[in-house]
Amino acid sequence: MRAYIPSFDLRVPGSLSEVLALLAREPGAWQPFAGGTDLMVLLEAGKLSHKRFLSIAKLDEFRGIEVTADFVILGALTTYTEIQKHPELQAEFPLLCSAAHETGSVAIQNRGTLGGNIVNASPAADSPPALLVYDAEIELISQRGIRWIPFHGFQTGYKKMQLVPDELLRAIRLPRRVKKWRQYYRKVGTRRAQAISKVCFAGAALVENSVIREIRIALGSVAPIVLRAVKTEDSLRGGSITPATIAAAQETLMREIVPFDDIRSTARYRLRVAQNLLEEFLWQVAK
Repeated sequence: MRAYIPSFDLRVPGSLSEVLALLAREPGAWQPFAGGTDLMVLLEAGKLSHKRFLSIAKLDEFRGIEVTADFVILGALTTYTEIQKHPELQAEFPLLCSAAHETGSVAIQNRGTLGGNIVNASPAADSPPALLVYDAEIELISQRGIRWIPFHGFQTGYKKMQLVPDELLRAIRLPRRVKKWRQYYRKVGTRRAQAISKVCFAGAALVENSVIREIRIALGSVAPIVLRAVKTEDSLRGGSITPATIAAAQETLMREIVPFDDIRSTARYRLRVAQNLLEEFLWQVAK
């Protein structure tokens, strides 16, 4: 069943101040969107429950990629295609480029945005595991002002976030401190392309003299939210990579993630794949 188009209200404000004023005047009444790639799926299926939408696609304040000495800052409207083509992101943040490459088709990559992927808050999203590994921060803006918060902890539950109804996600900030880290990204789906992930794994580690000095591990599709595996990281930090330490880390990961059964896969499969990807990641960074 397709949705009845005239039953929806769409506004396209010409300025950021106009958008923020509308959100402040009627908080929660308007749902902002950019590329609309997720909304169009629900619209076509007749399952788009919200009726009032606010396009922010024309706001220049949400565009662009800025490189400073300490950060790379991406506007929320940065597309997956723009991510893949950016030289600093290719060189320093390959996990995010891999995630952008794995997201949908070329048409989706040309239109879909990083900010949209974040606020859609899907546990199966491709870019959030990479953002967690990179200790990303996000900028939230409203008429009340601007606040920066860590991306880790932003998503509090399935489709739930630390986002006040009158706020917009304006930018994502990546600290430039992983140049020497060894990095790994893997998405497992039904097909090699254009598939929602069964398990998504992103990891990075700083290894010196065969010892893991620092490590970040994040997974998607294994819990109600995209998950940073902090306990598994703690079990590996300061040690060497051996069969015994890998087996112990796999046991820790088994207790840390909360895999589930759904139409795409089973909890048992997700658990085994997550453990296998952890092993593959660790042997790769040990080389």
